[in-house]
Amino acid sequence: MSEAFEHLWTPYRMAYIRGAGKPTGAHDCPFCAIPAMSDEDGLIVARGTTVYAVLNLYPYNAGHLMVVPYRHVPDYTDLTDAEVAELGAVTQTAMRVVREVSGAHGFNIGMNQGSVAGAGIADHLHQHAVPRWGGDTNFMPVLGLTRVLPQVLGETRDLLAAAWPEPGTGTRPAPAQPGGQA
Repeated sequence: MSEAFEHLWTPYRMAYIRGAGKPTGAHDCPFCAIPAMSDEDGLIVARGTTVYAVLNLYPYNAGHLMVVPYRHVPDYTDLTDAEVAELGAVTQTAMRVVREVSGAHGFNIGMNQGSVAGAGIADHLHQHAVPRWGGDTNFMPVLGLTRVLPQVLGETRDLLAAAWPEPGTGTRPAPAQPGGQA
C-alpha cells in the first residue's frame, strides 16, 4: 500500500476525545445552547414541546439524529411522563423521515446513561437514532478507522427538516428533491 494511504487524519476529533469543551453543567451544555440557535446553525431538524431532534455533529452514519429533551437532566428516570411520550414519538418520526429520505434499512436506537456507559455528554440525556444500510460497514471504518459521509451536515439537515411532518398534524410537507440522501 502506498505511504499516502496509510493514515487518515481527523484532527478535529482529538479535542473531543480529550474532553476539551465538554460541559461542566447547564451553563455550558451544548444541548442547552442549541435550542437558542437557528435551526440551520444548530442542525435542528425539528422542535417539539419538550424535546427536539438534532443531527449529531460527530455522526456514526449519515443521518445520525439525536432526540434531546430541552430540560437539562442526566438520566432517563428524570424525565416526566410527557417528556418520555414525546421522546418516543419524535424518535418514531425520525425513523420514518430518515427511511423516506434516505431509504435506511434499519436503525440503532439507544441512550448511553453516564460516562461509564459511553455518554459523550453525560449530564444531558439524549437518544441516538442511527440509520443503517446493508453493507454500510465497509472497509473505511474497519481498515481506515474513519467514516465516509456522502453529504455535508447542513444539506442533510435541510432534507430531513423538509420531510418532517408539521407538528400536531401528521401532514407531510412537499417531498424532498429526488436524488438527495441523508
